[in-house]
Amino acid sequence: METRTAILDLMANAPRRRPAPALPSGLADLFHTLAACPDPSEADAVEQRIWSLWMYHPHRRAARHLDCASTEIAMQCHDIAETRLTALVRGAPEYAEAWNKLATLYYLQERDRECLDALRHVLELEPRHFGALCSAAEVFLADGGREEAAFAFETALRIHPHLGEARQRLEELH
Repeated sequence: METRTAILDLMANAPRRRPAPALPSGLADLFHTLAACPDPSEADAVEQRIWSLWMYHPHRRAARHLDCASTEIAMQCHDIAETRLTALVRGAPEYAEAWNKLATLYYLQERDRECLDALRHVLELEPRHFGALCSAAEVFLADGGREEAAFAFETALRIHPHLGEARQRLEELH
């Protein structure tokens, strides 16, 4: 199945899919709180806790590699970050956030096909990954896929209603 179609299928089935068992157990309660949170500042705090759990890995070395790769991406040391992340997803293929960072790296390098492939892995493991959904929307939009992008932003907003930039991008599409 084409990656783009697979991602759209993962989005459409997200409410019925369970996250990978390797993800931290506290995420379910945080997502419930996030979806019901009326206060944007409280939602921001919940979002930060979700990101912290996504970054977590039970093996400290894997988490350390992810932190290093994040720094390398920020410092535009893309070759080093790609080598590190590729090794990390080979050794820990269940680490959704490692796939997400790899997608981010590919996005920054305008390697859309590879970005979508990495995002597919993220969404297979973590169907609630609002960051990956927004990233997919941006890739779809860059390729002229306005309806696909709108669907991705809508999916992300169902999970995290306080994503201001996603809401703004969605309004621009309508």
